[in-house]
Amino acid sequence: MGKQTNIRLDEGVKAAAEERAKRRGLSLQGYVADLIEQDVKESRAAFMAGAAAFLAAYTDRFEAECGEDRYPGLAAGLSEPAPRDAA
Repeated sequence: MGKQTNIRLDEGVKAAAEERAKRRGLSLQGYVADLIEQDVKESRAAFMAGAAAFLAAYTDRFEAECGEDRYPGLAAGLSEPAPRDAA
């Protein structure tokens, strides 16, 4: 079960949001929750894509600077290196 959150909306914005929610067969609460969830998922996906591109672009530099030891301090042979496309 989710947590309750209160928001304040301008009367005109609230009326427009209620109309859009109605057209989608949702309550205002469901409509707002869907909008927030979609925004969070899009932001997370954009961040992950950027992180993957960054790692792909700089993997060779990191390996040249730091070497192949991805798990320093771990006994040799306990882990396998992560694939380059793991992100």
